[in-house]
Amino acid sequence: MHRLSRDDARRLAVRAQLLDAERPGDLVEVIEQLGSIKIDPTALIAPAEQLIPWTRIGWAYEPGHLRKAVETDRTVFEFDGSFHAASLLPAMVSLMRHRTLRAAAAQYVEANAAFRRDILARLRADGPLTAADIPDTSVVQANSESGWYGSNQVPRMLELMAVCGEVAVAGRRGRQRVWDIPDRVWPHDLPEIAPEEAERILAERRLQAYGIVRRTSPWARVGDVGEPAEVEGSTWRWRVDPAALAALDDDPGGRAAILNPYDRMLFDRPRLAELFDFAYISEQFKPKSERLYGAFAHPILIGDRFVGLLDARLDKKKENLVVTAVHELLPFDGEERAMVDAEIRELADWLGVGWPRAAE
Repeated sequence: MHRLSRDDARRLAVRAQLLDAERPGDLVEVIEQLGSIKIDPTALIAPAEQLIPWTRIGWAYEPGHLRKAVETDRTVFEFDGSFHAASLLPAMVSLMRHRTLRAAAAQYVEANAAFRRDILARLRADGPLTAADIPDTSVVQANSESGWYGSNQVPRMLELMAVCGEVAVAGRRGRQRVWDIPDRVWPHDLPEIAPEEAERILAERRLQAYGIVRRTSPWARVGDVGEPAEVEGSTWRWRVDPAALAALDDDPGGRAAILNPYDRMLFDRPRLAELFDFAYISEQFKPKSERLYGAFAHPILIGDRFVGLLDARLDKKKENLVVTAVHELLPFDGEERAMVDAEIRELADWLGVGWPRAAE
């Protein structure tokens, strides 16, 4: 049983997410450590899948690096709303091919068996294709009350086929996914892994990405991998990554970081509150009158403390990063204010725009 101070626990979490002073060298290093990067179109400043790497790498990261990694180098692949490290493919494909769909989804696929075969035939003959390039030959429509799907059944069927490993995302045209058969997207020599072993591998990689996490966290799902730990002042049962723990004394120090609201560092809200005393609530779905910090405020980390929230937006017409407010959760001293201002300036430079302090 490891016994950790709260400071050490926070440092483990920050370093596991590559948010300390030692910046990673490239995108592949980032995704290999984090395991995955969320894809989200909400882009008041920049899309999540672009800002998350920039937060780690800094000025050396360019948006084109992600497309090259996915479509040319195949060191990264897209699946289920995230970009993942290619090293996770064998384990993830194992689980895809052993997946059991929920009853309603299974019935829908069975009723549209001919439609599914039509999609596979079209992709084999003409792929890669977007959903719009594929005819809808369905005979049964899925329930679209959720609002996520329209009357065209092709996107719905493609997603169900994807989670079972029957189709794969080969790239993007703008925001539109381009689909193909897996044999033309994934390596042909993927090793066979039993589902139980695949689950263990993925749990270990999730623990690697978090550094330290509650054993029963639904966001990490680590189970009994890693080693047990206690944290000063906490009654939770923690699991810790032994490799991260062994490197804890090699401390490069902290820095300022601006986090996209879909950053993996923020997924486990209870952990944020327990270790960092940070209660983060995204206000994008709140009425404007009830917002305290802005619809899509970006948390600001200095060292191992969440000190503020950045309310800003990219004004493409005026070519400015408009900073409406920097909300100080903890009062900034002079050095901290300079660090935050420097990081905002770096962000504006990366976006290729200026930085007026507030909206006119």
